[in-house]
Amino acid sequence: MASKKASNKRQRAAQKSCSNVFSMFEQSQIQEFKEAFGCIDQDRDGVIKKQDLKETYAQLGKLNVKDEELEEMLNEGKGPINFTVFLSLFGEKLNGTDPEDTILSAFKLFDPNATGFVNKDEFRRLLMNQADRFTAEEADQAFALAPIDPMGNIDYKSLCYTITHGDEKEES
Repeated sequence: MASKKASNKRQRAAQKSCSNVFSMFEQSQIQEFKEAFGCIDQDRDGVIKKQDLKETYAQLGKLNVKDEELEEMLNEGKGPINFTVFLSLFGEKLNGTDPEDTILSAFKLFDPNATGFVNKDEFRRLLMNQADRFTAEEADQAFALAPIDPMGNIDYKSLCYTITHGDEKEES
């Protein structure tokens, strides 16, 4: 029996070492995801399938979920959705910001003189009038963590760092 425990421990260690998805979360978060996975994996076979999703939705009162919608969800896993895949999908969604250089490149479009700053009022106007239009409240939320100088300019390099690495004040 002791050798079976050691074997299981080695399997878990191998699983962790081959996938850094486990390092993305605290142990308590992984346990919560494991519980959620168990709730969705209705037949308890270790893989989430279309029928598992249908039954989970039914338990939540949503009975008319289209097969195409379920297939789309399952296809996000690019293969069978076991717990490791489930965890990595959540990691992608929860940490789903673009890479820092991508965000910087987007801001640079609004900074033709390469100053490292964009005007808050002008940027607010663009957010509220272009593409996926922000509401005034959403714009205020977007600027809540933005480092803004006395002249009303956003230091977008610092903002990009905060977006991709988190706010140091929040973590304290």
